[in-house]
Amino acid sequence: MAVSLDEVMVPMKGGAREAKRAEARAAGKQTKGPAGYQEVGCATVSFYDREGERLDTLRFARMPEPKKATLKSILTAEVRTVLAQRPDLNVVKVADGAKDNWTYLEALVPEGEERVDFYHATEQLKAALDAAYGESAPKGQAQFKKLRHVLLEDTDGVDKVIRALIYLRTKHSRRKRIAEVLSYFRRHRRRMDYAEAVSRDLPIGSGVVEAACKTLATQRMKRSGMRWRHAGGQAILTLRALVQSHRFEHAWSLLSATYRADVTLPGNATELPWKRAA
Repeated sequence: MAVSLDEVMVPMKGGAREAKRAEARAAGKQTKGPAGYQEVGCATVSFYDREGERLDTLRFARMPEPKKATLKSILTAEVRTVLAQRPDLNVVKVADGAKDNWTYLEALVPEGEERVDFYHATEQLKAALDAAYGESAPKGQAQFKKLRHVLLEDTDGVDKVIRALIYLRTKHSRRKRIAEVLSYFRRHRRRMDYAEAVSRDLPIGSGVVEAACKTLATQRMKRSGMRWRHAGGQAILTLRALVQSHRFEHAWSLLSATYRADVTLPGNATELPWKRAA
């Protein structure tokens, strides 16, 4: 079972867009960018067979809130329910490098395995090499291809990448981006044993939750001219998550039972004229 968290920016009504732009202008900053946007949190629980083929995925999404508190609560309940029925499942937690996500995932299933999304790791590596050699330099591109292969295929790949980054930092000591990437790899070193994970057919990428961000939120909530309030956006996200998780029929039976009411026609009600004519 793989558990992942991610987030995506969506345009919000009442997001203080103009106030944020005015604040940026007053501070001498550029006014471009996603002012008035806030983060929608998305989570997935995916199930795989022994060969690493994904069987099914449960998807969840919540409108912006501090530290994704409700989303984390829902995800915790889901994971605990699954593990109560199948304690034999191997749990793999996959996410990007965001600190808040890992603080939560570490505590969720302490005995579970952890992987930083391989593609986020390679993006960081590319950024360091671009800082050292230039974005389009053939030498940098060749080095990236080599180190990416090392990171994925070698059992001690992350250690070799860290040594390469140390060399680059020493050679280009004034380029802060290299030092930042080196710190990133050191911080997540224990979550980057990709060759070992691949040999056991375990997931190393967070593409499933990134796809959930796209299909739950981006495709529906970021169309031209759209802006959302919390209640309306959550209604959309909840229904889309139920449909994509193959849970809509069960959820609808619960909703229809909860919000059902008997309706009695008043005694003075009459048929509409066209109904009588028919």
